[in-house]
Amino acid sequence: MDETTSSLGEPPGARTLSPWGDRVFAALAHGAALLTLALLAGIIAALAVGAAPAIEAFGLRFLWSADWDPVQDRYGGLVMIYGTLMTSFIALLIAVPVSFGIALFLTELSPRWLRRPLGIAVELLAAVPSIVYGMWGLLVFGPVLSTWVQQPLQAAFGEVPVLGALFSGPPVGIGILAAGMVLAIMIIPFIASVMRDVFEVTPAMLKESAYGLGATTWEVVWKVVLPYTKAGVIGGIMLGLGRALGETMAVTFIIGNMNQLGSLSLFEPANSITSALANEFAEAAEGLHQASLIYLGLVLFFITFVVLALSKLLLLRLKRREGTRA
Repeated sequence: MDETTSSLGEPPGARTLSPWGDRVFAALAHGAALLTLALLAGIIAALAVGAAPAIEAFGLRFLWSADWDPVQDRYGGLVMIYGTLMTSFIALLIAVPVSFGIALFLTELSPRWLRRPLGIAVELLAAVPSIVYGMWGLLVFGPVLSTWVQQPLQAAFGEVPVLGALFSGPPVGIGILAAGMVLAIMIIPFIASVMRDVFEVTPAMLKESAYGLGATTWEVVWKVVLPYTKAGVIGGIMLGLGRALGETMAVTFIIGNMNQLGSLSLFEPANSITSALANEFAEAAEGLHQASLIYLGLVLFFITFVVLALSKLLLLRLKRREGTRA
């Protein structure tokens, strides 16, 4: 081989210039990663500094105190934390099965002529602004929920010891249940789209082999598709959960915005961290009121971090269990 050519057939000029391109690319990639970490650290530091007066005044007691009285400078985040977690839990409880059904239908059961338009329709739901969901939830969905869901639930389970407490309160169409159901409608497009995409990357040979052995559609999905795509499925669920935890305007419209925790009823008006920040931060006086709201933001940041960490641990545990299977 000619000494003026490389072993790969490249001219000498390309070999002498390529290291510089690689170095520039590596520097830009490292810079982007470091910038992301710097922004994350900056956000945490800004929240910690802003919340410092409230942290010094209330400490961890802020997390389980239900007091929220700006007049007497007494603050606790229990009502907002409970509202955030409960609405997100209700949203996931409704959205995950529905999204799984949509993804299963689009990838395994839908006719070809319906698959594309239905998939586009589901994705278009994600483009609807959150304030539109909030207005629709308050003006349209709330009255329907009150008449056709809340009142029948009270009539059916009002005397049952535990369920009666969950379904007590005025059935006016706003509150934790209403906010959770609107959030479920909002996150279904995200979870369903991710599930559909990861279901489609399952090798056709694996599915055809299972069908050839006599497996049903459900058995193929449960024993072949889901194990192969579990990382993507959990990622889609975490994406939807992140959207539910951070949603502001839609929840503000329909949760009721009441800083009291009179009962555990799903019909009672409540509050969430994001709706409290949206309603009060612009008018909060400097001092403990503003610091307490920033403290709520720090708590929401911590909740999101814990959720993501738990999802990573779940994926690692699933991988370890795979390695121990015979």
